[in-house]
Amino acid sequence: MSDQTIATDKLRIAILEGEYLPGERLVEAQLCERLGVSRFNVRAAIQELAADGLVKVERNKGAHVRKVSIDEAVEITEVRMVLEGLVAARAAARVTEAQASELDEIGLLMRRAVSAGEFRRYSDLNSRLHGLIRGIAGHSTADGIIETLRGQLVRHQFVLSLHPGRPAISLPQHERIIEAIRLRDAKAAEDAMRAHIASVIEALRDMDAGEAR
Repeated sequence: MSDQTIATDKLRIAILEGEYLPGERLVEAQLCERLGVSRFNVRAAIQELAADGLVKVERNKGAHVRKVSIDEAVEITEVRMVLEGLVAARAAARVTEAQASELDEIGLLMRRAVSAGEFRRYSDLNSRLHGLIRGIAGHSTADGIIETLRGQLVRHQFVLSLHPGRPAISLPQHERIIEAIRLRDAKAAEDAMRAHIASVIEALRDMDAGEAR
């Protein structure tokens, strides 16, 4: 693996995990020291992440973590709704018994997390569930696009996952997705996934309205 690839992957993970906040400047000298690579590799990493929509580069201002407005977050999530619906349908057509059992296990852990009020744990399991569904579907093109879109929304998703009452709303939605995939019902899986993502869009709008008041 090249130094450029290592630098890109490390910086992407740092942004996705919230180590750099939206609007925060990315100083090349500091990144060279942190990532242990040359300035050339840092610049290449920044350009690659800018192409993915995670970073914004401005002339005479340098690079910073890109801010995503609620309106843009809604548009991105609308695209995700279509793609993740497709992926859920494909997962229902391809799921194995072992994979169905793994889906059930995650669903059980999600229920326990909600009951215990462990919402950070629930957020992690949410990401794991969606990742498993994409893995079962095996649609590499959709997977790549969804991952890029997800990265752009990581801060909104994190805040939303901790919003009071949100996990209790999304849990039954996830359970319907799991059940449809287990039953190998492609249409039901797609409908359940699209309904879930539509609920995310509604929650984003409600969160924005609440902040505006």
